[in-house]
Amino acid sequence: MKHILLKKKVLLTGIFILFFSVLNYSCDSDSITNPNIFTLEDDVALGQDLDAQIKKNTTEYPILNNQSARQYVQNMINEIIKSPEVKYEETFKYQIEIIQRDDVINAFAAPGGYLYVYTGLLKFVENEATLAAVLAHEVAHAERRHATKRMTKQYGVSFLLDLILGDNPSQLEELGANMLTGLAFLKNSRDDEFEADEYSFKYLQSTKWYPGGITFFFKKISDNSSGGFLDELLSTHPMPEDRVKAVEDMINKAKIPAPSESNLFTTAYQNFLKTLP
Repeated sequence: MKHILLKKKVLLTGIFILFFSVLNYSCDSDSITNPNIFTLEDDVALGQDLDAQIKKNTTEYPILNNQSARQYVQNMINEIIKSPEVKYEETFKYQIEIIQRDDVINAFAAPGGYLYVYTGLLKFVENEATLAAVLAHEVAHAERRHATKRMTKQYGVSFLLDLILGDNPSQLEELGANMLTGLAFLKNSRDDEFEADEYSFKYLQSTKWYPGGITFFFKKISDNSSGGFLDELLSTHPMPEDRVKAVEDMINKAKIPAPSESNLFTTAYQNFLKTLP
């Protein structure tokens, strides 16, 4: 009897050592309050799987075949990820795809830095600074690992223990199915949105663009909030009214000068829009 109890104790001890090893290995600095059981490499692998699924679904996600337009947006991302605030530029992909749908005003990030923007959003914004702010916001979702943190919260310790013990192997299949078939894991919480706004502002402070450009985006959304074409954006990016005030507070605290053409790049952006179908 003592032998059996000892074996159980050793097994449980091993499980919890493994659990906390995984947790400590893959978590950000906020691991206690917002843990992540996935490694950085897991984020990239999950994002790669999602990217493949997106590109297969050409009806829902028709990828724009315009290399010069894609490179224009990619060059902006390349500048954004030079920020000293970006930690995973060497690990995550940070590559953009443009989805050719003018009826959708949205952008989103899959884990591991796979980024997507719709032509509808590109045509909705009016200058480079606003687009840079939106792109930096999506980079922040990847950098802060919001998708896999939400997955960790949903599946939690019980999922990991079941996986280790083999009590419920169907959960692993469920995880894969959810990631591959539903972009529900990309639906951001209110806290996720505020954090992405904060880091978007931080990233842009080291670039040529006005760092408060996302306020222009918010205000235009507010002016057009009755339009059904914004439904998809609002379903994945909650838009509480105080987001504008939060960014404006950051602008004032950092004593950022008023924007001008020298950091908005309106003319350059309008010329870019002429290259889109």
